[in-house]
Amino acid sequence: MQIPDEQVPRLVDRFPQVPTDRLLAQLVPPRHFAHATFDGYLASPDHPSQAQARGRLREVAHEIVRPARRRWGRARREPVPAVYLDGGFGVGKTHLLASLAHAVGVERTAYGTFVEFTHLVGALGFAATVDALAARSLVAIDEFELDDPGDTLIVTRLVRELADRGVAVAATSNTLPESLGEGRFAAEDFLREIQALADRFEVLRIDGEDYRHRAVRTDEPPLADADVAAAVVGRPGATLDDFAALTAHLAQVHPSRFGALLDDVPLVGLMAVGPVPDQDVALRLVVLVDRLYDRDVPVLLGGTGEHGLFSPAMLRGGYRKKYYRALSRLGALAEEGRVLVEQAAAGGEHPAAGVDRPAAGQD
Repeated sequence: MQIPDEQVPRLVDRFPQVPTDRLLAQLVPPRHFAHATFDGYLASPDHPSQAQARGRLREVAHEIVRPARRRWGRARREPVPAVYLDGGFGVGKTHLLASLAHAVGVERTAYGTFVEFTHLVGALGFAATVDALAARSLVAIDEFELDDPGDTLIVTRLVRELADRGVAVAATSNTLPESLGEGRFAAEDFLREIQALADRFEVLRIDGEDYRHRAVRTDEPPLADADVAAAVVGRPGATLDDFAALTAHLAQVHPSRFGALLDDVPLVGLMAVGPVPDQDVALRLVVLVDRLYDRDVPVLLGGTGEHGLFSPAMLRGGYRKKYYRALSRLGALAEEGRVLVEQAAAGGEHPAAGVDRPAAGQD
């Protein structure tokens, strides 16, 4: 189906230029954890490790922000903390990581996903990235990924050099979807991959059940392309793109700029969605979905929607964690988009932005 003749904004027409200071400034907790605090973390009385981890992280925040001790007229700082939050899906690791960032101060913290830090290195160069991050007190890495040896080596070296320069580090890692809610822990994998750094990290194990109980449905049928277009046309700021054209465009934009690609976009419509042809396209799409999710931007999916988006071979391969995460997040964003359309149909108006994700978002 052709994009409507009306003047509709398209992501493929955007080529954002992002200055270095913005790349660094956007390393903050995502919008849905913008106000996360330790007090707001609902520790389960059935799983004492949750309260224990929260208590230890309070101490870590204090260790990071306290002044260096003075000895014989010279400032002396103790070894900086390095903590790894080890837990299954939905036990609140991201909430706790964001709470630590807020306790230390977002202006003193660089908070991002593993992928965001690898992209920062790609955009700035390794030495410049170390220099920029060394000005912070804490680097918080959410979803430390262990599926790409090259990227793991880059971030491990980055962490080592930052720790040597007095920067505290906190990290979580992702979990395979077939293990969601089963209490799978990744500490052994994490410590093995970071090798020389392993003895610096304190592992905080967080037990518990997935608080979300996978309540978000991701198996709804896709929208008709005509319905996607009708919902977008005339809505200020909403974009409408052909899926294949958008995935081709992503190859022309550095992944560190995918967030800027979505500036002031309240809703994204995608027509003729279908299986991605190869892994390079798939991995770029994963990054875009992560940035959509971080910014709470609902999507409308035409074509076949998220169904069959990644091939069975991809879902069995080394990047399967990324693909399953993208499917889960895309399904949640598509559900938010569907709610917007339904609200618009009921009210006879174009949908308003800002469908909030369920308030229980701990992880």
